Amino acid sequence: QVQLVESGGGSVQAGESLRLSCAASEYTISNYCMAWFRQHPGKEREGVATIDRHGSTTYADSVKGRFTISRDNAKNTLYLQMNSLKPEDTAMYYCAADRVVWRACAQADFGYWGQGTQVTVSS
Repeated sequence: QVQLVESGGGSVQAGESLRLSCAASEYTISNYCMAWFRQHPGKEREGVATIDRHGSTTYADSVKGRFTISRDNAKNTLYLQMNSLKPEDTAMYYCAADRVVWRACAQADFGYWGQGTQVTVSS
């Protein structure tokens, strides 16, 4: 059974950094499109960043230049490095994985989700 477990969330001041981790089991992340999503209170979940099996990445405009998605294949772990955090980055952050191997992120069906990790940024 595929499991994705996020960690690394917390409460920080604006301008500080956090690194989120997503450890996968029963799933080889290097073969799939992986992504980070976030959900602000009372709003719909939104995509933050993706990384495909080739290592190509995409970012939401709101986080470009501040966030970096990466993965460690040996540890089977996905990361989101978040720098220059802003209060509007406050949200629950989720790791997600495609159901189908070797598929481009544009066609991904994110059928596997972690439980989420809370990020709170105060001004």
